[in-house]
Amino acid sequence: MFKYIKNDLPASIVVFFVALPLCLGIALASGAPLFSGLIAGIIGGIVVGALSGSQIGVSGPAAGLAAIVLTAIGTLGGYQNFLVAVVIGGLIQILFGVLRAGIIAYYFPSSVIKGMLTGIGIIIILKQIPHFFGYDADPEGDWAFFQVDGENTFSEIVNTINSISPGASLIAIIALGILILWNQVLSKKAKIFELVQGPLVAVVLGILYYTFTKGEAIWGIADEHLVRVPVPEGFESFIGLFSFPNFSAITNTEIWITAFTMALVASLETLLCVEATDKLDPLKRVTPANRELVAQGVGNSLSGLIGGLPVTQVIVRSSANIQSGGRTKLSAILHGFLLLASVLIIPRLLNMIPLSVLAAILFIVGYKLAKPSLFKTMFKAGWKQFIPFIVTVVGIVFADLLVGITLGLGVGIIVILIKSYQNSHFLHIQEKGNDGHRIKMTLAEEVTFFNKGAILKELDRIPENSYLELDVANTKYLDNDIIEILQDFGSKAKNRNIHIKLVSERGIVDNPEDYIQFFKKPKNQHNNSK
Repeated sequence: MFKYIKNDLPASIVVFFVALPLCLGIALASGAPLFSGLIAGIIGGIVVGALSGSQIGVSGPAAGLAAIVLTAIGTLGGYQNFLVAVVIGGLIQILFGVLRAGIIAYYFPSSVIKGMLTGIGIIIILKQIPHFFGYDADPEGDWAFFQVDGENTFSEIVNTINSISPGASLIAIIALGILILWNQVLSKKAKIFELVQGPLVAVVLGILYYTFTKGEAIWGIADEHLVRVPVPEGFESFIGLFSFPNFSAITNTEIWITAFTMALVASLETLLCVEATDKLDPLKRVTPANRELVAQGVGNSLSGLIGGLPVTQVIVRSSANIQSGGRTKLSAILHGFLLLASVLIIPRLLNMIPLSVLAAILFIVGYKLAKPSLFKTMFKAGWKQFIPFIVTVVGIVFADLLVGITLGLGVGIIVILIKSYQNSHFLHIQEKGNDGHRIKMTLAEEVTFFNKGAILKELDRIPENSYLELDVANTKYLDNDIIEILQDFGSKAKNRNIHIKLVSERGIVDNPEDYIQFFKKPKNQHNNSK
């Protein structure tokens, strides 16, 4: 685990700076105590990071669960009752892992996974534009298009025009320039620029800028444009930041429904993130999905026990980890310890970091996820790849993560059905001879009821007095619906003077009666013989 510490240590610092405002913002958007977001980030980094089989995934509070959390806190009668649901949800996730439910991750097409990454990249950029210019009225965790305050993503950007903070904007532009310079030029010049990452330099510069311009009317940065970490005054006040579940409410049916809902959604988000991060992993390692569900379940149960939000593996932090050079799980674990240390040791220093500098860091992360070249690549791959991809992107940007993934997956299934309809058979019509039309139909390797309409249509169009050669030699599976169609056609062929020659693995059937008997065999017997 310590083999790549020179990569993992700077990457963990970057992930820490990305995770810190997200932990606080998601807690704010969820209607939960701010400290609960930090608890979830610490648990996600240290506990889940240690138990997980993922080498580059990072877990923490997820924006995709914010709406569920916000609603549940109200309907369950308070945050402590909600924590019971978090604990139970974690236990359900452990059960999912034991039952090997992680296999569901392998049924999502790559076009949808790429669309998810791209959509999240676009959201990151759009959501950070107001913060980049010092308009911080909206929480960092409010990632949905339609927001809880009645605004939407684009209206927030428009509102920024009348609320630009010159100081926050200036340091953000400088930070962005440093990040681009570091990434494109300096990191290729010397080893020191690989060890000391650009985001760390940008954050330090942001703290210095705030310190030296404090009190300036125009170019200074107001306190509301800074990170806000809870500052405990002593041990008792630190303990007071924690909340504990009210297990007396465990008999409430709504708590169990909420727990199952969170377990299902959190597991799905985690598995999709695992699939996405494995694709981004430069070493192309494969994360054991069932072990990941168990790790997430343990993390959620522990987080709920001490007052934290539910956790999932999160693509924003995971991609930031990969883009910053993280190679092993040490990066995720160290980021968790950095979150813990920040709360205990340097909360006041962290509260001097401008949010606009963090927005500049997230701009780079978002761009790397949603590069314009990817749209061109997907378009060239053909409509079967591009349409599910773009539908997923649009769904995520204009709705939320799960809606976008569901729409993309739905379109992907429709594409499969269309291609299945088209590829059920190959029809070759020869020139009309003395004995009528000569037609050859070759069935695909697997023919199901999806292909029923296409095959029926072609058979009905065969003219009278024709010669049909039906080739099923390479067909391994014939659905019973297709067998019934072929049986009916054999009966009708007599009346239309259509001669049928059947080519199969077991030989050639050149007699209409034998043809009908061939397809009258029981389905299992026929398939076994094939």
